[in-house]
Parts: sequence; C-alpha cells; structure tokens
Amino acid sequence: MKECEVVVLGGGPAGMAAAARAAGLGLNALLLDNRETLGGIPLQCVHPGFGVHYFGEDLTGTLFAYRLMEKVEKSGVETLLKAHVHSIEVEAYDEKLVNVITREGVLRLRTKAIIYATGARERTLFELGVPGGRPAGVFTAGEAQLLMDLYGVLPGKEIVIVGSGDVGLIMARRFALENAKVKAVVEIMPWPGGLMRNVVQCLMDFNIPLLLNHAVVGVVGRRRVEKVVVAKVDEELKPIEGTEFEIPCDTVVVAAGLRPNVDLLEKIGCSIDQATGGPIVNDLLETTIPGVFAAGNALVINDLVDYAAEQGERAAEGAKLFVENGGLQTTDWIPVSRGRNVRLAVPHYMCTERDATIYARVLRPEKNVFVEIPELQVRKYVAAVRPAEMLRLKLTREQLKQADGCDKITLTVVPRE
Repeated sequence: MKECEVVVLGGGPAGMAAAARAAGLGLNALLLDNRETLGGIPLQCVHPGFGVHYFGEDLTGTLFAYRLMEKVEKSGVETLLKAHVHSIEVEAYDEKLVNVITREGVLRLRTKAIIYATGARERTLFELGVPGGRPAGVFTAGEAQLLMDLYGVLPGKEIVIVGSGDVGLIMARRFALENAKVKAVVEIMPWPGGLMRNVVQCLMDFNIPLLLNHAVVGVVGRRRVEKVVVAKVDEELKPIEGTEFEIPCDTVVVAAGLRPNVDLLEKIGCSIDQATGGPIVNDLLETTIPGVFAAGNALVINDLVDYAAEQGERAAEGAKLFVENGGLQTTDWIPVSRGRNVRLAVPHYMCTERDATIYARVLRPEKNVFVEIPELQVRKYVAAVRPAEMLRLKLTREQLKQADGCDKITLTVVPRE
C-alpha cells in the first residue's frame, strides 16, 4: 500500500504535463505508465508540427516529448514505469484505490484524486467492417509509424491507406520518402480526415492520390495482401454497385481515426459522451466521478498535442482544488449545448467562477463563419472550419458571468451574413 494525493495515469504529453503541474502546485503526485519510458506516442513522431502553442517553437514529436520529460524531472514527480493499472476502486468521495501490477508485484495506491490521461487507440479494419481475408500486410497507421521510425523496418513497398487521418497522411509521406509507392489514400467522407496542412504537405507535394467518397470494400490475399477492392459511395456512405475497381498492393494501412481509451472509467461508472467517446466533464475536466479528472486523447481526440498538454495542466489545477477543499465546491454548473454545425464540445458543463476553454469540432466544412455563444455575447470570425481541425475558444470569467441565470449556453457556428 502507498498513499499520495494525486495519481496520474499515462505518461504521454497530457499525463506528463499534468504531473509536472501538480507537483508545481505543491501536490504529492505519482505518475504511472505501462511502457519502459515516458513520452507516449510523440516519441515515434520524427516529423515537426509539435509545440507551437505550448512551447512557442516548432518541434519534432520526439523533441516535444523530451521537453516534457525534462519538466517532469525538474518537478521532482515520482514516476513508476512498466506499471499496468488493473483497476480503480472508488471507496469514498475523496478516497480512491488504484490497483497496479508492477515488476515487484501488486501495488495498491490510496489517493484523493486521479488524473486519467491514458490516450486513445486506433480503429482497426475489423471496426470499419471491411470484408475479405486477413492476410499479412495489414497495419494501423500507428503500427506502421512505430516500425519505421523506431525500428527502421519498412512494412511494405506498395501501399494503400484506408482513411485520411493525420497519422495516415504523415505515413503516406514517410513511405514516399523511403521510395515505397503509395497507390492511394481512400477516404469515405467528402472531405479529408486530417489537417489541411498535412493534405498539402504529405499528399499534394508528393503527388499521392486522395480518393474522396470512396471506400475499401474488400481485401484480397492469402498469405500476404495482394490487392484491395475500392468502390464509390453514395450520400449515405454506402458502396455504389458497379463502381468497384481493384488496386494491386502488398500493404494496407488503416488510418481511420482514434477512440479514447476509457475502459477503466466505464468500469467505475463514469458517464461517457457518445459524440467524443470520452467522459463527460466540467470546466476543470472532472468527470462524473468526483475527484477523477480526464485529459488529452482520453478525454477528446485532439488534432494538436499542444492541446493535450494544456488539458493535462488544467486537470492538475482541478485536482489541486479538489484535494485542498475536499471537492470543487461548485453547484451551479451550466450545461454546454451544441448548436448548428457543432458535432462535439468539451467541457460539457461550465461555471462562472474562473476562465475556461472550450474545444469543439464541426460536422461539415464551411467558409466565412462566426463561432458564437449568444448567451455570453461571444462572436469570433473564422475563415474556414473543418471536421478535422479543432476549434479552441478561450472564455474569460467576465464573459462567463453573463451566463448567470441561464439554463444553458450554446456553442454554434453560423454563416457570415
């Protein structure tokens, strides 16, 4: 048995930022991760595009991770690696038990608050419902990235990428740089699933075809992938009969997005938002279980790792208030409602006592729009919104005070008149 004030689950960007911030706030924190080293997924990302918001510099994923590792080391946070969290038990309002399997045996951690930053998992070919065989040569984009950037193994020479998530787009470029032939990136939606900068830099710059409104409807091969069958889809995303064609290849890479890893939260009864796949939280990222906070991709899938680290720090600030006061002591939570062309919004509840940040995604692309919260008289012009790109809206305490007496606030996207 070991006692501490805060246990942080997950050693990726959100978890490291949360642990360092918690220690900086004077909390006795313990950081757990099941890998051999801290860093998370950015360790296998050798491309730039990290840290512009958080560190004010354009860094590679590896350097971003090492910068956060340095913050953790300087903060003096105790870390425990190769530790598998078996279960969480909520014994009382301000008392939880975290059961951890370590190399030395089973460790039981008694804590007041938990920051859940376990990241996300990739969708698989099975989840997409693609029929056909399951021969060798089928990888998720993250697996392919791990093989190439950490182990120097090229998974294949002729590639078809299913889905156009950011990791898939980046891997299309990596394959091209290694002289592999990327035959096509197949996307079922009418728009790309990744950031526009990745579409331009990773596909257009390398003349890699992007097939929108298409789906892979079959994988063919016995021992190894031999080809895939692709078809156009209609407005309901169903394959159109007679439009099928084949693309010969030896490797299929699935880049169909991520899902928050919330298994442990579901087991202790946390309410889950079906839109995000993550837990329902308030403005300090506390879940529906008091004293359990969530951050990073375990909360909502972020397009920038900077936002995940930012959420980790916010969760640590919430944990500080919880540990000091025996709870957040707020009763007047105001629901955040999704208005026109808003697919998801986090957090789900706000209060008027402090500054807050809303993260949101839209349903469909639009140009020349305003992002509005009418109850707060907040209106922000945005030249273009896309489902792949997260909207981030900072709200001050003074703005939120205008919601006093409102039964909800509504985030909406409206066309510019």
